[in-house]
Amino acid sequence: MATTVEKTHDEAGVLALVETALSWDLYGTDLPAVEDALSMAKEFTAHGRIIVEDLRTECLNILADSDVAASAQATLGEAGRRLHLRPLAGSASPRSAAHRAQNLARLVQSLLRALGQVHEARALITRQQSAHTTTKGTQ
Repeated sequence: MATTVEKTHDEAGVLALVETALSWDLYGTDLPAVEDALSMAKEFTAHGRIIVEDLRTECLNILADSDVAASAQATLGEAGRRLHLRPLAGSASPRSAAHRAQNLARLVQSLLRALGQVHEARALITRQQSAHTTTKGTQ
């Protein structure tokens, strides 16, 4: 199974790679080439690190004791452990290389989900502050 992996840092492109990686049957015979899976793992690692920085910054804009912040912090903790694992060598088996890529793909999904939740929480806070300011000014 030949897969062309292009360097991309746009969310849509990375999500397409995530879907590709998660579609692999690790117990089937149609696994990607080791080089392709490791290239995807490298791409997920690079993109994951970018999302981590964005998520850390965005977490500063929401209440630290909120459920969203706690969930985001848990995801950041997991990312801190997994995004700094030693890369697999080119001599890895196709299954282990694909497994690593899939695990990182799931992590990228989790990071993007957490970032979306933090954005929603921040938007809610902004709306509440705006409503409070508006009602305060009309009294």
